[in-house]
Amino acid sequence: MTGIHPPGGSFTRRTLLRAGAGGLGLAALADLAACSNDSSGSSKSLKMLYFGEQAQATQLQNRLQPQISRLDPGMKFEISAINGTDWNDFLAKVLTQIAAGTPPDIISVATEGLQLMASKELAIPLDDYVTRDLDALKEYFADIHPALVESMMYQGHLWELPDSFNAGNMFYSTGLFQRAGVVPPTPDWTLDDFETAATRIARFQGINAFGWVVRLWGSWTSFMYANNANLLEEGKYDGGDWLWSKAYAGDAAAAGRKGGWKWGAPTANSEATVEALDYMIELTRKGLSPSPDVGGGGTLQGLFASNRIGMSIGGGFWAGGLTNAGMKNGSFDVTMFPRWKSQRHLFGAGGYAIFKSSKKKDLAWEVLKLLVKPDSFDLVFPGNVTTPGRKSLVTAARYAKTGPKHWSVFYDTLTEHPDTAPIPAPPYYNALATALNQRTTEAISSGKAKAALDGLQSDLEKAAGAG
Repeated sequence: MTGIHPPGGSFTRRTLLRAGAGGLGLAALADLAACSNDSSGSSKSLKMLYFGEQAQATQLQNRLQPQISRLDPGMKFEISAINGTDWNDFLAKVLTQIAAGTPPDIISVATEGLQLMASKELAIPLDDYVTRDLDALKEYFADIHPALVESMMYQGHLWELPDSFNAGNMFYSTGLFQRAGVVPPTPDWTLDDFETAATRIARFQGINAFGWVVRLWGSWTSFMYANNANLLEEGKYDGGDWLWSKAYAGDAAAAGRKGGWKWGAPTANSEATVEALDYMIELTRKGLSPSPDVGGGGTLQGLFASNRIGMSIGGGFWAGGLTNAGMKNGSFDVTMFPRWKSQRHLFGAGGYAIFKSSKKKDLAWEVLKLLVKPDSFDLVFPGNVTTPGRKSLVTAARYAKTGPKHWSVFYDTLTEHPDTAPIPAPPYYNALATALNQRTTEAISSGKAKAALDGLQSDLEKAAGAG
């Protein structure tokens, strides 16, 4: 996801986790995982859970079964899709399966749930497997940006091999820009350029210049990152040299990488964070942006596809999403998020983890390696519904049918903006996302960013203390 992005879907990369996980906390999930009957261990089946529709899951299962059979003849690969509006829905349904005594062997987990899952010891670190098979994985690491790998680390350990990601770039309607007499933005455009374009587009009756939704990924938080601010203090866990010194020796992009992002004390009401949310309130007051909705981006993509929105934040998943919504190649394009104090972007990554209770960990590891092979990507993600994690897959041929014209922006966000970083997703992410949702809505409704973010600061301090 953020995404990322439910595989095979055409809607938003990620949405927020709501607190509670269906009435059960993650501590309960850990307890259930530890004591559940591992029925998968005694059968000739390998079970995987992923976020998406069952129809796509079944298709993917059938596409991957021949490869699984080569790894272990007679092994049946079973993928259960869990559909929902957000990652909290996903985890709540995972709870149900574990409580029923049917935990998975492999589970899809995006940035939102990585530290939460790792801190509860639901999955296993991959360090020993990676170290053992490093020679075979050299091609993979040479093709995957170290920022994505670091985002999958926690407390010095690697928990997933990232296969995809989405950064918060800016999509725009080429038709509306042309109609408004606005020159298409260049990658180094500024916030002033953005507002100038928005002002011209907003003159058209029934059209919103800029649309956004209330969530963590790619919301007003993109403006926050560009303003060099965040909801939490940023740090890095020690460790990780076991990977960086071998898999990325001599790679300048890996310099300074450590053992994963360490999210510290809340900074939700810092001056720069308040300034970012205040800017969004001003956009609404000026008639350049409507009051945002909470949740996913499916509705937003529909509005964009019907030429009712001029610009919106999106990642590579929007290429397939807008095409599936009926937009023609050339009717939309993408560029970098505009520069404010910096041009820092946020991103979320996706991948797969091995469940701690699995009795088939060795086979599960072989499947994880299979899933990050270049020829597996389009089996898992048909139709440009996310951004490939492997740079070699981000090509003109991939985007020839869907667009956008400036598709290279997706990976350039990582390579040309080294300060780009993952969304803040600490172990108490569910509480953070819920509070962000509530306080953002409060701010837009009241017009008082500082008061709302003072409340968010208090919410996050309580959540961090409880976590």
